[in-house]
Amino acid sequence: LWCTVVWRHLVGMLFPRESPSREVKELNGLWDFRADDSTNRNQSFERAWYKKRLAETGPVIDMPVPASYNDITQDAALRDFIGWVWYEREVVVPARWISDEGTRVVLRVGSAHYFSIVWVNGVKVTQHAGGHLPFEVEIGSLIRKDPTTPCRITIAVNNTLNLDTLPPGKIQYMEDRTKYPEGFFVQYIYFDFFNYAGIHRPVLLYTTPKAYVDDITVVTDFLDNAGLVKYKVSVQGAATGTISVTLKDKDGRSVASSSKPSGVLKVEDVNLWWPYLMHENPGYLYSMEVRTHIHVKDMYTLPVGIRSVAVTSTQFLINDKPFYFHGVNKHEDSDIRGKGFDWSLIVKDFNLLKWMGANSFRTSHYPYAEEILQMCDRHGIVVIDECPGVGIKDIRSFGNASLAHHLDVMDELVRRDKNHPSVVMWSVANEPASEMPPAEFYFETLIKHTKDLDPTRPVTYITDSNYARDKGAPFVDVICVNSYFSWYHDSGHLELIPLQLNNQFENWYGKYKKPIIQSEYGADAVPGLHSDPPVMFTEEYQNIVLQSYHSVFDQKRKQYVIGELIWNFADFMTVQGLTRVVGNKKGVFTRQRQPKRAAFILKERYWRLANETGRLGLPPSNHQCHAVKYPW
Repeated sequence: LWCTVVWRHLVGMLFPRESPSREVKELNGLWDFRADDSTNRNQSFERAWYKKRLAETGPVIDMPVPASYNDITQDAALRDFIGWVWYEREVVVPARWISDEGTRVVLRVGSAHYFSIVWVNGVKVTQHAGGHLPFEVEIGSLIRKDPTTPCRITIAVNNTLNLDTLPPGKIQYMEDRTKYPEGFFVQYIYFDFFNYAGIHRPVLLYTTPKAYVDDITVVTDFLDNAGLVKYKVSVQGAATGTISVTLKDKDGRSVASSSKPSGVLKVEDVNLWWPYLMHENPGYLYSMEVRTHIHVKDMYTLPVGIRSVAVTSTQFLINDKPFYFHGVNKHEDSDIRGKGFDWSLIVKDFNLLKWMGANSFRTSHYPYAEEILQMCDRHGIVVIDECPGVGIKDIRSFGNASLAHHLDVMDELVRRDKNHPSVVMWSVANEPASEMPPAEFYFETLIKHTKDLDPTRPVTYITDSNYARDKGAPFVDVICVNSYFSWYHDSGHLELIPLQLNNQFENWYGKYKKPIIQSEYGADAVPGLHSDPPVMFTEEYQNIVLQSYHSVFDQKRKQYVIGELIWNFADFMTVQGLTRVVGNKKGVFTRQRQPKRAAFILKERYWRLANETGRLGLPPSNHQCHAVKYPW
């Protein structure tokens, strides 16, 4: 892999960081907000709301950014609203940003669901298709046209999903006038989480010089005791000039340097980046300082973790050592905020992950905030990075338009996350209808494209298909299988789990000879609901499901099973329906992050696995549960 890296240049999407040459201004807080609830959902464009202050177009309300808008008010119609919503804020731009024409001023939106159009002072500056990923635009020349005018930023966001979006969906208008009024429609979705919408991540203004570091790509490896950092720096805004690259350790000491825009830095006595519980010093990060030496200097600092990733027919290797995933699937989901970015929640979740001994998670079913991946880098939490390809169930979603958008999304995802050492694998979809005939070409193309973008990481997708009919499995590097024996199949029959799970593993490995991760398993449990003998939806039933799976995992992890990810870390909201009582209850924590009994089962198991598969030799008494005994 080291020799086959193909440097594919796209416009950079470096995370905004302050430096001597760069400033960042957060625009989080209260924005004016208005939903276009007209029958055709298009009145806002017909009347050009963007041409004047939003408050002059009609009544507006306060809306926090970042946050989903759905749960902020007492309005049920807004909670379930589909269509255009409008955000607006007037911003005071520092005078020096405006007066210095050598300064680029960039507007960046961390993510908005799902289609966004942005205006500054009534002038359209950009648009973006898809949620979960950032987009940005340079606005310096526009705000300098009239420096005395406040900078009015207007963002229109539409959460409508169709068969070509990611995730896909379908709008159906109801024509029976005895049941539905004119214009009544339903947004159908094919995924099991609430379709939260709005501006979900921070909105920023940041500056760079006119000649600036646009992108950095690093690929790392090691040989004996030497770390190797292959890098490429892209500079925009200058045809000539020099750069300097300096790699520093945690103490700020230079360990390698170069004056070339690309090359290999060699680090003697390297501190490798190790996963949590696999080393006494996990998550070690160097700092790569990149400086331009042109007429105006720029400086950008990139955290770098030096590690390697490889896959064999039976193992997943990090730094040439077998790594076993014992972790969780998550959602960006919480009370009131919905999918809105929240540091308090993020830090709490990381404390819970480390408390239970989890070393990994999958970003089900979409890319998470960049700040979460930065936390993973620092704490040594391993990530399977998943794009929003969930719910690809309709054969029409395998068409050319869908594939083209899917390829664009992978471009954006890899461009954003390529330098995170915590990201060890890309996932291009979750539970697609991969047995359909078009799926073979679709996933062959998609996976090849992703490997071309980044040949250094394995690629997978998450399947719940039959092993004999899955069209995409031949192209993945790791088989990731979701199964819910005794829950969605043979409900209530706990005794069937060992037989069915064993056969699942034997069938998949027998056909493809690739390592397997149990990427989802679990059962709903209403907190505090108990029954003996266990019945579905009780905590006892959830516990026995977990323990039955674990007994088979313990047999197969000695062969070719390389990981287990519980579904789910915490309860989360879904659409209303007969099978969900105020959301999905498969979490081992409640939505408010309080543990169910299953959390203690996982904690005891994960710490035991860490001591068996890690290299720490931790005394069990330091990390096992308190002396809590349960009857199962």
